[in-house]
Amino acid sequence: METTATYRRYGVCQHCRHHFPMSAAERLALVVDEGSFQEVNTSLVSLDPLTFADKVPYKERLAQAQERTGLQEAVITGIGKIDGWAAVLAISDFAFLGGSMGSVVGEKVTLALELASRRRLPFIAICSSGGARMQEGMLSLVQMAKTAAAAMRLHRAGVPIISVLTNPTTGGVYASYASQGDILLAEPGALIGFAGPRVIAETTGQPPPAGTHTAEFLLEHGLVDQIVDRARLRGVLATLLHLFHQPSQVSPREREPYRPEPSPPASAWEEVELARHPDRPTSRDYLARLIPLLVELQGDRLYGDDSALIAGLGEIDGLAVVVLAQERGRGEEREARRRGQMRPEGYRKAARTMRLAAQLRLPVVTLIDTPGAALDYEAEARGLAQAISNCLATLSIIPVPVVAAIIGEGGSGGALALGVADRILMQENAIYSVIAPEGASAILYRTSTHAREVASSLKLTAYDCQQLGVVDMVVPEPDGGAHHDPDYAALQLRNHLLPALVELRKVPPRRLVEERYRKFRRMGEHHSYFREAVAQEVDELRRGVGRAFAELRERLPGGQPGERGPSEAG
Repeated sequence: METTATYRRYGVCQHCRHHFPMSAAERLALVVDEGSFQEVNTSLVSLDPLTFADKVPYKERLAQAQERTGLQEAVITGIGKIDGWAAVLAISDFAFLGGSMGSVVGEKVTLALELASRRRLPFIAICSSGGARMQEGMLSLVQMAKTAAAAMRLHRAGVPIISVLTNPTTGGVYASYASQGDILLAEPGALIGFAGPRVIAETTGQPPPAGTHTAEFLLEHGLVDQIVDRARLRGVLATLLHLFHQPSQVSPREREPYRPEPSPPASAWEEVELARHPDRPTSRDYLARLIPLLVELQGDRLYGDDSALIAGLGEIDGLAVVVLAQERGRGEEREARRRGQMRPEGYRKAARTMRLAAQLRLPVVTLIDTPGAALDYEAEARGLAQAISNCLATLSIIPVPVVAAIIGEGGSGGALALGVADRILMQENAIYSVIAPEGASAILYRTSTHAREVASSLKLTAYDCQQLGVVDMVVPEPDGGAHHDPDYAALQLRNHLLPALVELRKVPPRRLVEERYRKFRRMGEHHSYFREAVAQEVDELRRGVGRAFAELRERLPGGQPGERGPSEAG
């Protein structure tokens, strides 16, 4: 039967997708290439440092667990391959004393993290634990510090960590190395939390609300990136490892794209309407065409997730990248996406993804399309300004290439937060402005009815922004706007994005950061205004002198229009 086959292979109910418990050996067989796993540190065994005894002495409990599971301890560590990509793995087994972390578990996990650092291999932890092992007292508790410190050293070495939280993951394991994952995945319905519901109920006398310790609860509150069905886990891990191992593969087919000289649009207001066109391609439309292999990351690790921002890892023609894309949605989805208006949790998600890109040494691509940040009480209460500021500052210092593309409406600081880039592209019919024309009209005229006239004064078109030096390149669109041919619009965007990324990857990290700072340092600096003012004065003076000589020639007897005046002669 199909149900029996699904259960035998994955331990998952075919109908309700309930995930049943699995041993560490079963999990290993499920994700690792057959015959590729080499276990390490198999000789480490637990002692009884406290001579601990309750109903059963600790040594006897250890012997029972070893006989029942066939394991020496509650974690298996080693090097294996997933779809051909090597990684260091640490897989817990809940059947061994609840997967609890004693001295040996902490030591094996730490040794595995150190092995990953030496070999520069990604580290994958598949966790299932009830927490610290009380039978070893404080020696057990301090393993939290040891494993978290080892994980931090791996972060600093730029080696990625993936944590898979299964049912249950609680206590000391969850509060140490398990939460150090750059990518946090969780199995559906998994019980996850620092203190389990039963412990909370017995210590406080009041049970927590139903559903608070689930993977779904964590996803809703921005604490994990994805909930991954066990049947998909191997594929998701293989995709991530592929992206981690392939940061420099670039298609050899590259050529210099055709870049026609931009010309001023007939009407700034027409550009506003095209940028806001309901059928204009959104970030998700472009991502589907440019980065079909995308592993999405969710959550700000503090409060929640923000659907107005798509964040993830993917690749453009073989070049692995980190993506941050404002998504305004279409149709009924526009309300859920808030037209791309990000809240603080969205900007915090962006900032943590930027830091991940720096750690993994992957370039960042941002797609900007928002009328501005979410302007409501809740956003202010959760620190909107600080979150935007953090994005601006973080983008300015990450030592990897950053390419930003304004693909629709770039509104105010909510857009600029993703726009501190080494190369700034702007689609031909996009707009980029300090304020929406309606808002500027309301401020200047106390009514929004003058938005059409104000739009021209704001200099918000792609042509204007390039003239001002705010963007580097204008990306051509199909005649009539990107919505007339989204495929061709995506091709044009790709043909400008990829050469910029390839060019920037040749720049040393320190120089990249310094040049990015200088780029923005020059925008609007005082002496540029001074030069412009002097140039205007010189132009006025030339025109005045020209008019004076013309009048002089007319007054002189025999003066002919074709004769040269002094200024023309010299």
